[in-house]
Amino acid sequence: MGDWSDYFEDFPEENPANWVNGRFDPALRAKLNSEERLQAAANSELLEMIRKAKKETKAKS
Repeated sequence: MGDWSDYFEDFPEENPANWVNGRFDPALRAKLNSEERLQAAANSELLEMIRKAKKETKAKS
């Protein structure tokens, strides 16, 4: 008996990660995951800019 990843490769419709709003749509799930990664990277960059600005403001006062 293989592990779960082997099972989900054979039966992708059984993988809960492939369902979006109650519909089996692995292509949409992949697109959403990609967009989420891009958003996370943008958020990280923005948070770093805020930290720098706070540090510079604190150093000036």
